[in-house]
Amino acid sequence: MAHGRTQRIESEIQRVLAALIAREVKDPRVGNVTVTAVRVAPDMGSARVFFTPFAALHPPAQVREGLSRAAGFLRGELGRRLGLRHAPRLEFVFDESVENAARLTRLIDSAVAGDREHSATPATPAATPATTPAAAPAEAEGGRAGPAAQHSGTPGGDPSRR
Repeated sequence: MAHGRTQRIESEIQRVLAALIAREVKDPRVGNVTVTAVRVAPDMGSARVFFTPFAALHPPAQVREGLSRAAGFLRGELGRRLGLRHAPRLEFVFDESVENAARLTRLIDSAVAGDREHSATPATPAATPATTPAAAPAEAEGGRAGPAAQHSGTPGGDPSRR
């Protein structure tokens, strides 16, 4: 039951913080920020807030600094709006998963493009062993070739041929 309560609190904190950061934080370093996730400690004493800058006007380190400077204000408003007796301490962490996903997508796209270029270039036909007339009927019989393979070790040849 506690796990469900923690998830509800995390989603409410995420919702309220996203609104507060968008409308109330006046620090120019912050700008447009997306709150991607919130993880609350089991004792509800601290919360890790994962964010990504929406428009990269400032580097993530500067955005994090601006959010950290506004953390006291955000914590107080969070406690008031959610009716929490003790609002958690807020720690802001740049969420690198979006950048990692974009990097992996670029890698996959370049690998696919390389495969397309490789398959589009005409390949020289490799030298294949010539098929002998005796081997052609053997392939039709399941891969056995020549009279020795047809004998199968029993006197009189293949028992199914009788």
